[in-house]
Amino acid sequence: MIFGETYTLSNGVTIPKLGLGTWFIPDEAAAGAVREAVKIGYRHIDTAQAYENERGMGEGIRTCGLAREEMFVTTKLAAEIKNYEEAVKVIDDSLEKMGLDYIDLMLIHSPQPWADFRGGDYAEGNREAWRALEDAYKAGKLRTIGVSNFKEQDLENILASCTVAPMVNQLLVHIGNTPAALIKYCEEKNILVEAYSPVAHGEIMRHPEVAVMAEKYGVTIPQLCIRYDLQLGTLPLPKTANPEHMRDNAALDFEISEQDMAILKTMQPLKDYGEFSVFPVFSGK
Repeated sequence: MIFGETYTLSNGVTIPKLGLGTWFIPDEAAAGAVREAVKIGYRHIDTAQAYENERGMGEGIRTCGLAREEMFVTTKLAAEIKNYEEAVKVIDDSLEKMGLDYIDLMLIHSPQPWADFRGGDYAEGNREAWRALEDAYKAGKLRTIGVSNFKEQDLENILASCTVAPMVNQLLVHIGNTPAALIKYCEEKNILVEAYSPVAHGEIMRHPEVAVMAEKYGVTIPQLCIRYDLQLGTLPLPKTANPEHMRDNAALDFEISEQDMAILKTMQPLKDYGEFSVFPVFSGK
């Protein structure tokens, strides 16, 4: 069962191979979603300052009935924060909002502020934000640290001056969007790639070739997509507040053949992400 499987990060900390994404889950519904997920078997919850649901997520962790060390909690430093002092403050704010003594993983959410995604040069600001994460890590507030949406040059900028290397890079990875060169680069640097939106925010459900492949394996399209990300060696983070979907998303006891993986890796990119195309990460940049 997938819930018992873990990856080991570069500092030796283990992380469950499947996580629950929580973007668009309102704060007032977050605690209930976490408790339902834990009942089903999830032990890894992914949130962010930008999701505005950290309070509810923390409540869910504290009231789920498990010891804190049995849960793995990720949050993300807001993309707009590109200086040391502000980063230090909001790291502490996340701990306070969640009501936790430590956070298992904290990521810089993006190398650029969302309003300038893939735009200007924020190299110095990213180094400053990273220094704040390093200090919180050394202080025991964060068990692991990483980044999100970072390309090779963004990672090189951090690696050139860091005292603690990023352990994770969370990226948009799904059938029709497989950044193979970047995934390989991360592997070479011992950086685990986490895959957000493994079902392409639902848009992959309309893809006829993917539907045929899912039918071949007797699984749902989301199950095929999540299994695909696992077989790439990435850590999928399917998002849902629906317990039935949580359960289905974890039913992954099948294997995609090498031949079919090769077909899926070269699947034509999605032309758009429907209503979600307005968000920078789905803009194609």
